Amino acid sequence: MLMSVNADLLRVLADPLRLRIVTLLARETLCTTHLAEETGARQTNLSNHLKVLRDAGVVETEPCGRFTYYRLKPEVIASLAGQFADLAETARATAAADRKRACP
Repeated sequence: MLMSVNADLLRVLADPLRLRIVTLLARETLCTTHLAEETGARQTNLSNHLKVLRDAGVVETEPCGRFTYYRLKPEVIASLAGQFADLAETARATAAADRKRACP
């Protein structure tokens, strides 16, 4: 059975700022202050995007005094990558078998 790609997660990651945040968090755990400096985004805008990422299960938080640190959950990205790998493998098998549906 063909596994489908998680469209909701794709929509979350399709936003350029959220993708930038995910890319930064892949390299290190950062607080909102660091993310604002790195992205140039306003704190309010950044907080909204971080909430979307949290709600989607892409990042997790770690309170540290008056700051909140964000960490990427690599298993979520790995799962999405696996879904695309499965899709590519299905396409390879289809091409190798020269499968095509006949037109009516």
